[in-house]
This record gives sequence, structure tokens and C-alpha cells, in this order.
Amino acid sequence: MTTLPAKTDKKLGLVIDLDTCVGCHACVISCKGWNTENYGAPLSDQNAYGADNSGTFLNRVHSYEVQPDVGAAQLIHFPKSCLHCEDAPCVTVCPTGASYKRVEDGIVLVNESDCIGCGLCAWACPYGARELDQAEGVMKKCTLCVDRIYNENLPEEDREPACVRTCPSNARHFGDLGDPDSAVSQLVAERGGMDLMPEQGTKPVNQYLPPRPKDTLPDAGHEFDVLAPFLEPIATEPKGFLSWLDKTLEKF
Repeated sequence: MTTLPAKTDKKLGLVIDLDTCVGCHACVISCKGWNTENYGAPLSDQNAYGADNSGTFLNRVHSYEVQPDVGAAQLIHFPKSCLHCEDAPCVTVCPTGASYKRVEDGIVLVNESDCIGCGLCAWACPYGARELDQAEGVMKKCTLCVDRIYNENLPEEDREPACVRTCPSNARHFGDLGDPDSAVSQLVAERGGMDLMPEQGTKPVNQYLPPRPKDTLPDAGHEFDVLAPFLEPIATEPKGFLSWLDKTLEKF
């Protein structure tokens, strides 16, 4: 079995905002694209255009309809990938040492040349974050795009995980969660970030930000205009180009 480091110098991870994630799957596609062409073996697909298709993904988005005790139901989009746990059971259960946690930044990786595809790590992970690549016969998982974040051949703004770089709603954030002064740590403190399934005792590094309360409408019977109020015109008579355009259009 494989041992974990007593401590890591950093705790690199993701902060995912469940309030702003729109479930567009842009993170899924960008992750698949980058990790198919770069670190480790490609992420394979089987019968991709058939009815019984399957494939290997390092990041997936699940959508749930949640019915609170009071108020309307809410649709929550829930992205899921490896959480790079401090007490990672997927590492300690590995019989070959293929799964390991890096001392320098806390990222959990798989040395694919030592992986025998036994699946013990997938069985041990309580989050279902590991997938066996059917074509390569090795376990695959999120690497936090380790081949991007330290890649000095890329522009500095691109040195972050592909999913973070791609997210159109700014729902994904990347940084050192071991540094209380980092932007991601401050964000977690401000928004009440939380562990996924803390009862598992794995101490996940990735954090989730809960959805904010939704706006509430006035009580029934209260007059309420759902349309924005009309704005007063800034000028009663157009001038300059607008005046010319207005007069020209009136001729048609």
C-alpha cells in the first residue's frame, strides 16, 4: 500500500460556486480536450456515435432539482472531479504506488506506467471521481492540469486548469487553499465554503460555495410590476447624428 505525505507545502485546489454554475458543460469539454492531448494517455471513447456509447471524463456535471421546505424548486448544477483530499483513501489503497500525493503542492496524481488497473482506488474513493480508461486499462483522474499550471511556454493567464480558464460564468476558481490569504481562501471564508461529504473524513481540498437564497416575490394580492420601470428620456429632442438619423428614417 502507498503512504501519504505527513504534510504538503501547498494545497492547490478548486473552489466551485454552485450559485453561478449554469451547467453548460464547458468545463467538461475543455477538460476532455486538454487531457486527451497532453498529460498521460488520451481519454478514450467507446462507440462514441452509437446508442451504447461511453467514455472517460475527468470532470462531470450533474444536475438536480431541489425542493426546499418553503418556496419554489431550484435547479442545482453540481460539477464533480477529484477533490485532491488530504487524507486520500485512493492513495493509501493503491497496491503499486501508482497513486500518490505530491509534497510540493498536494496534487493527487496517477503514475500510469505503474497502474495495473485493479480499480481499488475507484472503489475507495467515496466521490466516484476516478475512472478506468477502457482503451488504456489505467485509472484516470483530475490532475488539476499540472501540465498547464507550471508550463512556462503558456502565457501567464493560461497557467490555470482548463476548466477554470473556460468557465463562462466564473463559477470555478483555482489557487492555494493552504494559504489563508489567497484569493480562493478568502472567497471560501466570505461565502461559507464547505467540504463535500465531510463525514467521510477525507479532508477534501476542493471546496463548494453554496447557492445564495433566491429573490422572493411580494405576497399575493400586493401590486407588483415584473417589468423594469420605464426610464425618463435623457433628451426630448435628438441632436447631432441621432437627429439626422431620426429625420431620415421618418421619410421611409
